[in-house]
Amino acid sequence: MHWLVRVAERAGLAAKRRPEVPPTARATEAWPIVTKTYALNDERLVNLVAKYFHLKVANLGAADPGAATLVPEAMVHKHHVFPLRKEYRHFVVATCDPTDAEADRAVSFASGRTTQFEVASPQAIRDAINGRFAAEGAVEGILGRMESGGDDAVKLVEEMDSESITEEDAAAAPVVKLANLVIRDGVNAGASDIHIEPGRKQGVVRYRVDGVLRKHMDLPISALNRVVSRIKVLARMDITDRLRPQDGKARVSIKNRSYDLRVSTLPAGGAEKCVIRILDSNPTVTLEDLDIPAVELERLHGLLKNRDGIVVITGPTGSGKTTTLYGALRELADGKVNIMTVEDPIEYELPGITQTQVEQKQGMTFAGALRAILRQDPDVILVGEIRDKETAVTAAQAAMTGHLVLATVHANDAVSAVARLGDIGLQFPTIAQTLRGSVAQRLLRRVCAVCAEPVRGELSPDEQKLAERHGVQPAVRAVGCQECGFTGYRGRLPVNEVLVVGSRFQQAVEQRKGFATLTKVAEETGMRPMHVVGAEWVSAGQTTLVELERVLGQDIEGGGEEEPRGPARILLVDDDASARLLIRTVLEKDDYEVSEAEDGRRCLEILSGDPDFSLVILDLAMPGLHGREVLNQIRGSVETAAIPVLIRTGTGSDRVEAELLEAGADDYVDKSVDAQRLLARVHAVLRRAFV
Repeated sequence: MHWLVRVAERAGLAAKRRPEVPPTARATEAWPIVTKTYALNDERLVNLVAKYFHLKVANLGAADPGAATLVPEAMVHKHHVFPLRKEYRHFVVATCDPTDAEADRAVSFASGRTTQFEVASPQAIRDAINGRFAAEGAVEGILGRMESGGDDAVKLVEEMDSESITEEDAAAAPVVKLANLVIRDGVNAGASDIHIEPGRKQGVVRYRVDGVLRKHMDLPISALNRVVSRIKVLARMDITDRLRPQDGKARVSIKNRSYDLRVSTLPAGGAEKCVIRILDSNPTVTLEDLDIPAVELERLHGLLKNRDGIVVITGPTGSGKTTTLYGALRELADGKVNIMTVEDPIEYELPGITQTQVEQKQGMTFAGALRAILRQDPDVILVGEIRDKETAVTAAQAAMTGHLVLATVHANDAVSAVARLGDIGLQFPTIAQTLRGSVAQRLLRRVCAVCAEPVRGELSPDEQKLAERHGVQPAVRAVGCQECGFTGYRGRLPVNEVLVVGSRFQQAVEQRKGFATLTKVAEETGMRPMHVVGAEWVSAGQTTLVELERVLGQDIEGGGEEEPRGPARILLVDDDASARLLIRTVLEKDDYEVSEAEDGRRCLEILSGDPDFSLVILDLAMPGLHGREVLNQIRGSVETAAIPVLIRTGTGSDRVEAELLEAGADDYVDKSVDAQRLLARVHAVLRRAFV
């Protein structure tokens, strides 16, 4: 007996003959037979069914328009259900068959919520579907032009469980299938990000592969909106809210390998742009697996041997900072140390390591989480990013109390991390005391091994120009083939710059020396600039000059702090008016801007009101405040500690020179030297400080 017949008979309805309806017949087929046999109208049978199953009667006219976007149209047609509204944990749909367990499962899976049924007649549901959904032949047309790849089915992973999207589901739900194919193809292409971008009449799907965006397909705007809605369902985002940016996450399995998806949506011209970051959920990468050059790898291993202090890694978004940090953590996680992290978001799950997620809405900030971690007896702490003074100060305190802190900061190169920490709010003596090292990183695309072409004969004019600019001869050219998506590149290579902080660098930081001085000290103690490392990859035939220029071109121009603009300003301090006049004349002929101070006190007064001088030329023997005391006060003030100081004295000796340099002078000159030699010393001091 069909269940609809049972409902009618339980209600006391009688008929001359029980209708012959197979128990397996669909409700849409049995409904008109039952209404005709028992002389019922649709409204009466709807009420009987609702009472029998203890359900509500659906009000189709009050349905939330946004609810229709939670499930694909094909699923609505297949199961003959109509979306009514979204509740906190439930998704309410109208059905004429409350016994349809398959519809229950499918709708729950698609919407990410528990399905609740309300009852309506088949005709009423059919009319509502036709009124709400427009024909979406565009999606089926796109799928018809794409290979489904049944072996590559995308599976949504919930906690430790997974549910496969079968071919039957995909055929019944074309939007679900299309969204899966977009994700699958992105993973297969090696994309780090998937961009789903709306336009006025159509949208586009682009993949970021090896750091560069490439177009994958066009989508009609109606199909794009539905694909974005499907992805929002996977990421447990609010599908009805299209007016505000949202973030979510999901885990999928492709070819039995898990991937974490970080989903971000942004309102854009009446639609939504969606960006999906793809993260391998099961990475086992160590530092040795990252192809870091041997010199830089050895220096990085040396930094990780520290048991206190701060080691920072710098670079722009997408330069592999997190991957390098996680590789370092895997090497440190030997089971003998307590490693804890505070991240936003947690990109990879690492066994044997305690990872804490920043939750701004709950008040769990980087600084707050870091303070809590310090009470958990950690040995090594990873801070996802130092971005404010509170976090920086807390990290420094942890470093000074016997913890090794690994962190990222946004800076152009390894040396600039010092200025960045200073800008955030750390005092320079604190930076000098706690900073153990800094690693800057970029990623170069590796030439495709299949189609790379060796360089033979003369270089082209553009190649010759780049060879002269970078000081290296290219070994290969990128060509392009099907294997590399016709880009000429496949895979990436790290370019690292590893600064190891020693006593000389610490002293330079304490004295607030400029970028050029800090860079010089760093290179003298073994740091290789990124463009030198990148040039080695070019000469080894692993990448091209064009790629080196794309990634490091601006950095090679200079980077770091800008050089002073306009004439250098010099403060001349001497109690001898004749000497001041002579030196001023010499300096102004060389286009320097000169100010004078007749004694040490006047010098300090000028600097307190205007510390923006490029150089102080200071007489050592002056009445009142001795030059050595003036030097001490200049170096002792945060505002003036970085100003170069050239000492003039009439009592020259090796001992005096050593004492002055030890006290913080940048150079020393005897008063007896002629004007040209004095000018040469001025040039040398300024060049060391700013060039």
